[in-house]
Amino acid sequence: MPIGWGVDFFDPFREFERLQEEVDRLLEMASPFVPVRTIARATFPVINIGETSDAVYVYLFAPGVELDKIDLSIEGNILSISGERDATKALKVEKVDPSRYYRQERFSGRFTRAISLPESIDPSQVEATYQNGIIKVRIGKREEKKARKIEVKASC
Repeated sequence: MPIGWGVDFFDPFREFERLQEEVDRLLEMASPFVPVRTIARATFPVINIGETSDAVYVYLFAPGVELDKIDLSIEGNILSISGERDATKALKVEKVDPSRYYRQERFSGRFTRAISLPESIDPSQVEATYQNGIIKVRIGKREEKKARKIEVKASC
């Protein structure tokens, strides 16, 4: 992307996103019978992240994932989630046969995702709740170190 005086800055994240979109487009063109996005495991669950003055909030949207199938951990400023979404219960069948589908958009199986959070978080202040397929994670922020005023006295 050109910035100012004709100088281009390389943005690896934007480039990776562009490549991912191109691969998706090519897979879609290859055949209508190719499963949509084999990359789904890396982007499930979808997330929203926001912050207030005292905490960062992460909302993980994981419909169809049972609470006992979710592993959530935090190390430094990296929040990791892994688990499994089993389509057999949602479909009320014993086994899901992928060959019976010509297009499958709902991800089923094991997943892992790591989310980078702001450096200001305090990993010791984490709490998570689960309701209606949404995992809400609240991570408190570290107290900012405040400068201490130093009184300067006149010397005699």
